[in-house]
Amino acid sequence: MNVLGYFQKIGKALMVPVATLPAAAILMGIGYWIDPTGWGADNVLAAFLIKSGGAIIDNMALLFAIGVAFGLSKDKNGSAALAGFVCYMVLTTLLSPASVAQMLHVDQAPAAFNKIGNQFVGIVVGIVSAEIYNKFHTVELPKALAFFSGKRLVPILTSIAGMVLAAVFLFIWPPIFDGLNSFGIQLQQMGAVGAGLFGFFNRLFLTVGLHHALYPVFWFDVVGINDIPNFLGGAKSIAEGTGIPGVTGMYQAGFFPIMMFGLPGAALAMYHTAKPENKAKVASIMLAAGMASFFTGITEPLEFSFMFLAPPLYLLHAVLTGISLYVAATMQWMAGFGFSAGLVDFVLSSQNPLAVNWYMLIVQGLVFFAIYYTVFRTVIVKFGLKTPGREDDEDGVSTSKVSENSAELAKQYLKALGGHSNLTTIDACITRLRLTLKDPSVINERQLKNMGAMGVVKLGSNNVQIILGPLAEIIAGEMKNIPEDTDLTAVELPS
Repeated sequence: MNVLGYFQKIGKALMVPVATLPAAAILMGIGYWIDPTGWGADNVLAAFLIKSGGAIIDNMALLFAIGVAFGLSKDKNGSAALAGFVCYMVLTTLLSPASVAQMLHVDQAPAAFNKIGNQFVGIVVGIVSAEIYNKFHTVELPKALAFFSGKRLVPILTSIAGMVLAAVFLFIWPPIFDGLNSFGIQLQQMGAVGAGLFGFFNRLFLTVGLHHALYPVFWFDVVGINDIPNFLGGAKSIAEGTGIPGVTGMYQAGFFPIMMFGLPGAALAMYHTAKPENKAKVASIMLAAGMASFFTGITEPLEFSFMFLAPPLYLLHAVLTGISLYVAATMQWMAGFGFSAGLVDFVLSSQNPLAVNWYMLIVQGLVFFAIYYTVFRTVIVKFGLKTPGREDDEDGVSTSKVSENSAELAKQYLKALGGHSNLTTIDACITRLRLTLKDPSVINERQLKNMGAMGVVKLGSNNVQIILGPLAEIIAGEMKNIPEDTDLTAVELPS
């Protein structure tokens, strides 16, 4: 597997712990609606909800270690998650300030070890634990030690790995921490410009599924920026001095105008510029994608509808996203999210003590709706871009039946991809299948798109992503459940 393919796997694995954030956002959001004045101090139910959500946020580093180890394991086995937990606990216990001071024979450990339990360390531990699991979970020991063979061996090895990592980190963590901290300070000193650059590159990295790689830097406590945990922490973060009204959330707030308003405006423009005979088909696609973007902040179904058909439009979209984050950060219009910048998270965050002038994001959103609609419609018409419904080869679109049953649809995708014999790995994140193929040349992109795929992304020589939207994880699961000896010759594919 090439480097890009491996980073793709890490990006996908990061979504396992990140997927816990909606639970925290809902619990804490409702809690702040009940008691917006503080950390649940005046209401038992509010305190119950806020502190329950806080239990997730306060342990994000551990969740990263467990989630990444699980997400990178070959068979998604719980033993890999346990291995991540064991390695993380050994490492952080050995490198706690008290332990470090004792080992170094000093009165006080270097300040770097006060933050050894952070998401960066969690990611490193998760990667190491997963690699150990993947290599040793099938090892058979001599009969006298047979009980410790296979998956039982992995936690033992990861505990040893935790000790080795602790010995290494004892010397390399202080300079790494200082470097990350300096990087974080530089980013923060860029202020609104830094937020704008994050928004721009976030959308560009989306094209290859590596936008997740940016999240730990800007949203979690890796380089001194801790947007999501601090924002969801609300009054607690303010009391501890980690959350600053008007500043915390600057790498999140500007996404609301884009996801709730801008992209739906783009969808309307693409509908209006579609050929008359294709408007009905485009309307159904754009309505579903636009509603998903507005309510949940899931934008990939909409973005991939024009990303490859009209790359200049996608570049404009990335630029406008950066501008939106810059404007929101400059004006200190703040709202945060635990999952994505849709209406659900917007409503939940509005009563958070760190939300500042959140209602102005609606005004900004209406402006961006008009900008997206005008810019997209003008550029599409002026340059004759082939957005959905404007392609030249419309008469070649298949009318073959595509199954609405997920199990049958999975068989269609499996056949279109060359069957189990052509697949090395089958994985999925929230919106895309992430596959490693032996021979990518056998797949037919037209067939995949006629079955509902919104895009096909090829990374390196054998890594492929199929953009399906929220159905991706269901299809991946169904594909894995299809026996390898299944005869797929009778499965009809759209041509």
